[in-house]
Amino acid sequence: MKYKVTHLTKYRYSNTVNLCYNEARLLLRNTPFQNCVQTELKISPDVSDYRERKDFYGNKIAYFSIEKPHDELIVTSESYVETVNQYGRIPENHQLRYKDALVSLKDQAPFDSEFFKQFQLHSPLIPAHPEIMSYALQSFESNPLLLEGVMDFMRRIHGDFKFIAGYTTIATPLADVIREKKGVCQDFAHVAIAGLRSLGIPASYVSGYIETYRKDTPNLMQPLIGADASHAWVSVYSPDVGWVDFDPTNNKIPIGEHITNSIGRDYSDVSPLKGVIFTSGHHKLSVDVEVKRLEQFPKFFNDSIAYQL
Repeated sequence: MKYKVTHLTKYRYSNTVNLCYNEARLLLRNTPFQNCVQTELKISPDVSDYRERKDFYGNKIAYFSIEKPHDELIVTSESYVETVNQYGRIPENHQLRYKDALVSLKDQAPFDSEFFKQFQLHSPLIPAHPEIMSYALQSFESNPLLLEGVMDFMRRIHGDFKFIAGYTTIATPLADVIREKKGVCQDFAHVAIAGLRSLGIPASYVSGYIETYRKDTPNLMQPLIGADASHAWVSVYSPDVGWVDFDPTNNKIPIGEHITNSIGRDYSDVSPLKGVIFTSGHHKLSVDVEVKRLEQFPKFFNDSIAYQL
């Protein structure tokens, strides 16, 4: 499936900003199930400095500064990406039992590396929680295979937690989400990761987008929760098949409509745009996301764009 993804972020300041430094994770990355044909940023006002790099997790980062007075910042990410079906279900060749997987994870050489350990340990927004281990373990006691247990855990989160837009913020502690059983996609991803890591299962936070299902397509009548905005889900490592994504908000394994932007330990690693401004007063933030399915990509891309990978 081919998509054009547009992510527009606008800051409006009550007083003039004289200087700002920013870091954007809005340039889509490639994955085994995703090929980013083109990804770019358009920034207004014009930047004074612009650089790109990759972080520890392989995410594309754009650093930029604006060193002149401005009362508005507009950052638009525009990407063309092609995705393939990531299964839509648990892979047929998965036969690894949960308890055997834990033994295998300890013995595998990759888990001696710093990279994989990041997804087994606690992280800034996913601390240890006394109740989450017993809650997660219920799924694996009745489902001996690792990924079947993960799928059941996602199903239970989907059923036990209620999606309420605006009920939480990024500052809402995980303990509050678990107690209230209400939140949004980033909260459900954090709950899932907390439970999996408490059992020793590597799990990463995936930030990206999801297609709004089109009403003119017979088998795509029901819109997915989290569409038309940034979305979050979970990727779980199984030694026999590798990384497999799960979306607890929609109780499913992606089939191509999920578009990955960044991965990390939790939301703090993948914030789309953050920075420092020199001003006083308040600001107003607005974000608009559009995920548009295409029959084919444009034959010619704009060669005049300044910030293109």
